[in-house]
Amino acid sequence: MKFLELEGAYIVIGIFILIVTAFVTTRSFVGKNAFKIGFPLVFSILSFFILMHYFVTTDRMETVENRFLSGKPIICENRVQRKVAPSIIISQPQGWSLEGNVFTNPEYSRTFHSARCLEHFTPEFPEEK
Repeated sequence: MKFLELEGAYIVIGIFILIVTAFVTTRSFVGKNAFKIGFPLVFSILSFFILMHYFVTTDRMETVENRFLSGKPIICENRVQRKVAPSIIISQPQGWSLEGNVFTNPEYSRTFHSARCLEHFTPEFPEEK
């Protein structure tokens, strides 16, 4: 379920690209083997990139969630107010909590998915090596 939540839009875009590929490779002006070669190639490339994006995103989510649970601040994208505050720094001492993969705060109406957050490094919490 997490895969569809994170990669659903990319899967829809990939299906559209595959439809275009199937349409183009079955035209009379294209070689006979174009579909047999082109469609699996495009499918493989799209699958590779969607899976890589999923693994990179879930790895980042795990890192962000572990950092948050250890009491360190993280930074999340604020899509509601792009011009005023494009991002927000959240941490447990500010009243934020982690429920599933979503950061919530009873004093703040907006929630943030951990897939849209990054580690935030400050002088108080330097990067651990």
